[in-house]
Amino acid sequence: MKKGTRVAIQGIKASFHEEAAFKFFGKDIQTIECNSFKQTCDVLENGDADFVVMAIENSIAGSLLPNYTLIREYNFAVVGEVYLAIQLHLMALPGVKFEDIKYATSHPIAIRQCVDFFEDYPQIQIIEGNDTAACAKRIKEEQLTDTVAIANTLAAELYELNVIERRIESNKKNFTRFLILKRDRTENESPINKASICFQVSNHVGALVKVLNIFAEQKVNLSKIQSMPVLGKRNEYYFYVDMEWKNMEDYDKAVRLALKYTVNFNIMGEYQKNDKV
Repeated sequence: MKKGTRVAIQGIKASFHEEAAFKFFGKDIQTIECNSFKQTCDVLENGDADFVVMAIENSIAGSLLPNYTLIREYNFAVVGEVYLAIQLHLMALPGVKFEDIKYATSHPIAIRQCVDFFEDYPQIQIIEGNDTAACAKRIKEEQLTDTVAIANTLAAELYELNVIERRIESNKKNFTRFLILKRDRTENESPINKASICFQVSNHVGALVKVLNIFAEQKVNLSKIQSMPVLGKRNEYYFYVDMEWKNMEDYDKAVRLALKYTVNFNIMGEYQKNDKV
């Protein structure tokens, strides 16, 4: 990856999106902070970034459905994926003790993932924020001695906070999958063995099964199927499918056959499987 690669992320520095970007590209990158997923897409579309790192699903919270729509509407290429273990810690200014805490602040999803911990401390008031790292940054900037943030170790290091409780997430097998997006569909240099596709089928008995059977017959494994309604169209759905294969010829044949039974068939990206957490 060339030095200074520009990567758009939702959130600020030390957010989980930046952590995922570092895991995929290494730390020698320039991260571009964005307030929303749509803004990351606009930045990429305008040529102000080389890639976007976008969360697409969480093992507890499920799929981020609006992000599927963004990828399709902007017609970006999925060129990779990265899985990140979501480890949440309680952090405060140096010197702050647990008994001093009156407020805990973080992103709503992060708060939801720590409800079991806070059940034991009803005296702590929970305040929702826009971003895990932004909550940590605010504690540093405003020198809040009665507030803790729920965030990752990257945020603790960057904003010079002390971790006072580690791993407070309820489910220790909590991970998020991120997709790596690029504006242009260039040839992938790595060997490819996974693809993300999108299609529609006609609304009659067995239409979807027919397509899914084609992939099964060609030994292509479907690792995820996600349906979403087509806006403004009753009983019409987009099907987003992730698939993996061992033999490229099997995949190519399956796609050729599936084209006959689908409409608006779109290969969103072909890339190398990367599911190590």
